[in-house]
Amino acid sequence: MIFQFSLYGFLKNQRYFEPFLVLAFLEKGLSFTEIGLLIGFREICVNVLEVPTGAIADVLGRRRSMIFSFLSYIAAFALFGLLEPVWTLLIAMLFFSAGEAFRTGTHKAIIFDWLRQQGREGEKTKVYGFTRSWSKLGSAVSVLLAAALVFVTKSYSAIFLFSIVPYVGNIVNFLTYPSELDGPKTEKASLGGVVRTLWRGLADSLRTRPLRRLLTEGACFDGTFKAVQGYLQPVLESYAKVAALALPLLAGLADRQQIAVFVAAAYVVLHLLGSFASRRADAMLKWAGDQKAAARRLWWFDLLIFAVLTAGVLLARPVAAIAAFVALSFIQNFWRPILVSRFADEADSDRMATTLSIESQVRSLFAAVLAPLLGLAVDLAARYQSAAWKADLRFLPVGAVGLLIAAIMLATGRATPAKGETGSNCPAKQ
Repeated sequence: MIFQFSLYGFLKNQRYFEPFLVLAFLEKGLSFTEIGLLIGFREICVNVLEVPTGAIADVLGRRRSMIFSFLSYIAAFALFGLLEPVWTLLIAMLFFSAGEAFRTGTHKAIIFDWLRQQGREGEKTKVYGFTRSWSKLGSAVSVLLAAALVFVTKSYSAIFLFSIVPYVGNIVNFLTYPSELDGPKTEKASLGGVVRTLWRGLADSLRTRPLRRLLTEGACFDGTFKAVQGYLQPVLESYAKVAALALPLLAGLADRQQIAVFVAAAYVVLHLLGSFASRRADAMLKWAGDQKAAARRLWWFDLLIFAVLTAGVLLARPVAAIAAFVALSFIQNFWRPILVSRFADEADSDRMATTLSIESQVRSLFAAVLAPLLGLAVDLAARYQSAAWKADLRFLPVGAVGLLIAAIMLATGRATPAKGETGSNCPAKQ
């Protein structure tokens, strides 16, 4: 099954539009504020749908939920590729959000349930990190194909349509999953069963202190990453125009072709490093000593990276800013396997998809609030940019927000007892 799990991740990340998403929206005439609102709308929709879909997956079957998820993605890609008005992009984003909601947490639950059935529960970080590394390799391949498509078509929007093909392939992949991976299904397939599973998952997450802390950490680390990662694209776009002047081989290319080359180079490096990080997450865990120590060290790295990003913007050093974005993605790929494994240790197995969906919901809500505010701040910074200041201060809010959040999480971090351990506010479970 590890082959099927890895194939899922490889095909799932064939999102040819992803390294050009912000540029595609700019191509359609949107401002950064409108792009932020569109991303915020996506996160709100995911937030509304996240937990119910996790409960539905636990009750009605996880394979079916994954197939429905990819059908929703396909509908979204078709709309994104063919239509331009903002209101139609909102409809497309609604379909995309449904795909995200049914997928997020569900496939992780499938993997962890399979490990439990195989008696390999101690390999959660190792196996999830391995399958995630194939997802990142898929992203690297996706970037090269996407850059080639942009190079040839000189258009960003058309690559949405090419993303449909691998998603159809993943539906075929799901059909090979055995029926026992639909989950324990301790509740009957009914609305009442979904509601009971949802309520129990919410209750566990709110009353258990370790889970509350994990929800906060996941929201702040991953929510911030989701809100800021797209700003790498306009930074690359600005740098490509300058760097092309010094590279004769690129000087004769059209603007879109120059940008495609630079975006491809940056994102291939980004995803290859991400693949390495995911596969080595278990090694980092052993180096740090335990999961909590590893998470705290990653928060320190996060703080340092946003400091470099801020300095790169202030000192007009786009290479430093680009390196900071790549490093941010690098450590995020250490972070996710470790965080998900921490959730797997704390959550009950029969409500795993529900709990992981709650985590994704909280993360989405945080990003939904942060993304439009950050987009507005970037537009305001551009509006009040002084001609006397050589640095492009549009992206200063991106670094400042990341610095602030990382500092708060480090300042508020404290030891929380793990599942089954005693603590002042967390009695041991009997």
